[in-house]
Amino acid sequence: MSNLLNRSLGIGAAAIVLAALAFGGVSAEEKKKAEPKPAACRSMTAESDCTARDDCGWVQASVDKKTGKEKRKAYCRTKPKSKK
Repeated sequence: MSNLLNRSLGIGAAAIVLAALAFGGVSAEEKKKAEPKPAACRSMTAESDCTARDDCGWVQASVDKKTGKEKRKAYCRTKPKSKK
């Protein structure tokens, strides 16, 4: 009985390993070749960083005229894609 159990566990483990290898994904060489993605526009907090990129736009802070207090902080956002 234990021999049969050991054999079935061995076959199951081998099947899992083969399945993982077959659907493993990207090789190490392909990962090295891929360029890193630039930071998302919304993660930038400095205006100079945001305006340096063509795909990002800086939105000025909104200030209340009466009180002089800032209603909304300035932020960077992705520019809308142009329609062809």
